[in-house]
Amino acid sequence: MASVELRGLTKKYGPLAVVDDVSMTINHGTLVCLLGPSGCGKTTTLRLIAGFVEPTEGEIRVGDRTVSTPQKTLPPERRNMSMIFQSYALWPHMTVSENIVYGLKLRKVDSGTIKKKLDDILATTKLAPLAQRYPGELSGGQQQRVALARALIVEPETLLLDEPLSNLDANLREEMRFEVRRLHDAFRYTTVYVTHDQSEAMTTADLICVMNLGKIEQAASPQEIYDRPVSEFVARFIGMSNVFKGKTLDASTVSLAGVPLRVAGETLKGGADTPVSIRQHQIELMAKEPAEKANVIPAKVVRQVFLGASRDYMVEIADGTQLRLVTSAAENIDPGSGVWLRLPADKCRALAR
Repeated sequence: MASVELRGLTKKYGPLAVVDDVSMTINHGTLVCLLGPSGCGKTTTLRLIAGFVEPTEGEIRVGDRTVSTPQKTLPPERRNMSMIFQSYALWPHMTVSENIVYGLKLRKVDSGTIKKKLDDILATTKLAPLAQRYPGELSGGQQQRVALARALIVEPETLLLDEPLSNLDANLREEMRFEVRRLHDAFRYTTVYVTHDQSEAMTTADLICVMNLGKIEQAASPQEIYDRPVSEFVARFIGMSNVFKGKTLDASTVSLAGVPLRVAGETLKGGADTPVSIRQHQIELMAKEPAEKANVIPAKVVRQVFLGASRDYMVEIADGTQLRLVTSAAENIDPGSGVWLRLPADKCRALAR
């Protein structure tokens, strides 16, 4: 295993910087998810690490080796990395076993070692009963496990995954998230995982890097990213937060529709509106005005949808700001009704402007 370090990594196509001055260190044995919408630069970053793309500026180091600079790029086959693509890329005319050991045979590993490694990886990935089947006889999830086994058996320093679950249906995708994490815990390779699915990232990653417009907006643990987003983009992208603009009153208070709200997060500075985020499930909906009015604001129900285990509300406050919130299914308030919202101070996160 080896650490991966990106230093000022930039990739430009003409004047457009697809990856823009990205710097980070991925410690050995860590699973990092590059998370973001289409066009944010995450796949290009992965391809730069793999050696398929040359950087315009900056460098990439793996362990004590420099593998990419604008002047020289080590080819992919000399990086001791394995990459798994969206399409799995299994040989249709080879059995599961033949697909898995293909990389070892290319490396001219002796047959005794190949057999032992194959038996071990078939057991770990739970593919032993399928060893003599062909890819066309497997489900999508089984094919994905074969691709993982083929990548892991060559014992790479670094494992790269490019949206590996995107071709699976919803149920299989959820199952394979846990399988990817289980296999990572078993082998502890340094892993870079690209996805646009936040549930995938939250389930699998030690560290999530949220990317936007070629830059890393925030790099932190899944819980840190969710509980303490640092920007409006991260708050909206992770967990579907409400983000509203409040007029700054003092270092920890904003005014929303004339109501003072205490907030946490960034220390506020006067003179401008401050973006504030709060998760949908963190807002308390009340049909009657409460006696304790701290961080309570009146609103009107715009719509309400029954979702079985919960209800999804859209409410509007006096200045026209709309907030979305989720309650228990028992909380049944008709559209047009007046309500009160409690926005707990520790859940209102002031964000960097």
